Amino acid sequence: MKTNSDRLARFISTIFVPPSFTIIVFTLFAFILETETLQRIVTILVAFILGFFAQIILFLILRRRGKIIDLDASKKEERTYPFLIAVGFYVIGLIVLILFKVNIITIAFWFCYISNTLLTILINKYWKISAHAMGVSGPLAAVTYVFGPLTLIFLVIVIIVGWSRVHLKVHDFLQVFAGIIFAFASTYLQILLVVKLFS
Repeated sequence: MKTNSDRLARFISTIFVPPSFTIIVFTLFAFILETETLQRIVTILVAFILGFFAQIILFLILRRRGKIIDLDASKKEERTYPFLIAVGFYVIGLIVLILFKVNIITIAFWFCYISNTLLTILINKYWKISAHAMGVSGPLAAVTYVFGPLTLIFLVIVIIVGWSRVHLKVHDFLQVFAGIIFAFASTYLQILLVVKLFS
């Protein structure tokens, strides 16, 4: 029988899927970092179409075809295929962002989606690291890079999402903790490096 905490964990895990943070952060970046209307529109459209909509549709199609057995993609083996397709979407997005010359921080953060997803695929072959935790922690790193350490107050969202994944028994604490640390460090350092190299 499902308890209130079970329902809360499922709600959090469903609402705070990684694509949700893609929309939030890139929309924020569009209005904060971009000065031209076209770049703002492109940033939001790329995030919405390739970072949110395409990812959700991909999941639903694979779920319907039985390639993903449940809402949590519980088996690590069934994560590789959707992650590889997602990388394809991210590469297209990166090309569009570069062509329209959006802010280098936005480009750097979008690049992290490609590199972090590829690294997740490699890790996932041996160990089921939490993609949910990574999907919250990476955006937190990007926002921290832009706005400074005060944004770490949003770490509470990372903790809540992590709790939901452990509570639902999709991941253990170590898998969630590793996802948080890995995504934050990887994203922050990659943005720092790309911005220094290309600014």
